[in-house]
Amino acid sequence: MAIKGMETQKRLNQLLLFSFLFFKIIIQYLVVNPVYELQRDEYLHLDQAKHLAWGYHSVPPVTSWISWMILQLGNSHFWVKFFPSLFGALTILIVWKTIESLKGNLFARTLAATALLFSVLIRINILYQPNSLDILCWTFLYYAIIRFIQTDDKKWLYWLAVGVAIGFLNKYNIAFCIVGILPALALSVHKRLYLNKHFYFAGLLALLLISPNLVWQYQNGFPVFAHMKELAETQLVHVSRISFFKEQLFFFIGSIVILFAGFVSFFTYAPFKPYRFLFWAFVFTISIFVFLKAKAYYAIGLYPIFFAFGSIYISQLLSNGWKFYLRYALVAMILFFFYLMLEITLPIYTPEKYVKNAEQKLSFSEHTWEDGKKYPISQDFADMLGWKELAHKVDSIYLSLPNKESILILCDNYGQAGAINYYTKVDGLQADAFNTDYDKWVNLDRQINTVIRIKTAKNLSSTRDLSLFNKITTVSKLENPFARESGTRLILLEQPKIDLAALLREERAKGNLQ
Repeated sequence: MAIKGMETQKRLNQLLLFSFLFFKIIIQYLVVNPVYELQRDEYLHLDQAKHLAWGYHSVPPVTSWISWMILQLGNSHFWVKFFPSLFGALTILIVWKTIESLKGNLFARTLAATALLFSVLIRINILYQPNSLDILCWTFLYYAIIRFIQTDDKKWLYWLAVGVAIGFLNKYNIAFCIVGILPALALSVHKRLYLNKHFYFAGLLALLLISPNLVWQYQNGFPVFAHMKELAETQLVHVSRISFFKEQLFFFIGSIVILFAGFVSFFTYAPFKPYRFLFWAFVFTISIFVFLKAKAYYAIGLYPIFFAFGSIYISQLLSNGWKFYLRYALVAMILFFFYLMLEITLPIYTPEKYVKNAEQKLSFSEHTWEDGKKYPISQDFADMLGWKELAHKVDSIYLSLPNKESILILCDNYGQAGAINYYTKVDGLQADAFNTDYDKWVNLDRQINTVIRIKTAKNLSSTRDLSLFNKITTVSKLENPFARESGTRLILLEQPKIDLAALLREERAKGNLQ
């Protein structure tokens, strides 16, 4: 009977886990209104699949490998959204497995999975960006260390190395996780780890795995530093340290009690004393982020693992008597705050609805963009509009022109170029830009007689165009009033005064292509 009961419990555990993972993937498709298209960054990542390399201006190579898989699967919207959903589900899986390794009961697993399912992760996982995999990698690193402490099995050090390598090749943000862990371990009872030869062998393995990207960075003049400088000057300058802390509280507002319980448990619950170093790793990493004025979401990867400890601790505190019923209150609180988050932070409504809310001055109806200004719609939502319209208009102009092999479609930014390339219905049509990674991809080994120029509303100066072309015609503009690209002009530049391709090749050789 006891064996049969254990088998039933195991099946229930597996069924419940599968249900959470399945629902996690499905819900990511349900929280985005069909009026929205892909987001600006997603188009760049998808175009990287056609230009595989060991690095890019803004990201390491892993995203391009995933994009290549998406391309082989048909490049459809479904597959673009599937991978961040999958990474979110795997994050829940690792936390679930962490609770199992810590001997947590089914309620603890369910509570943690519910908290993660209905949290900021649902917002992160709607976008095909490196962030979803980044959070998964952070969670896996903590899990691998926990498993090594539990088992003293060297294989977990090598799994840790693989996790570090994948995380690094996905997003350099993982370095902050490592910088937090290393001193925390050195100051803990686990400092003997630094005497374990396999720790260093694992470090060499990680270095070997990431070395192709390091070589690429060296060969290309370390563009990561130029990107960080650009980020600091254009975006991080608007970041407030107070806002950073406010957003940390907001990310998991419905389940913040569980996080708090997790932190407290390291000091009050004896079985968790061996894992106290995780708290100090959190402190070290958060301190670095604050010092550098990092964006708040950079730190999200810190939190999932603490739900394992907090859920177990709460399951012990609320195990009997009247306190048992507080479990239901916790779940209700998570669902309540998720409902509020659904209304505020997820693109479930049309842009018209959000603008109307702002006009009525409803709570949380104003959104701060990376320029530090307030807008009635989230920047991400505005970056998910107008792209199909732009691609359709470019297709129309392109088809009306002769000598298509001598046409250059030149965009102001990677979002425009990537979106045109993703949505175009014309075989052979290729949009380019002179920034980000497109400056390396543009084909200048040809005659260029006509340019379809895509200019944002803030960049309509024609001084340079007049110096290079005899004929300039504004053909169309982007009409969608809610798109961040609203007002973007489509300009036809014809009859060049010089050999345009030769001029551009010369400027690219000098590093002045822009």
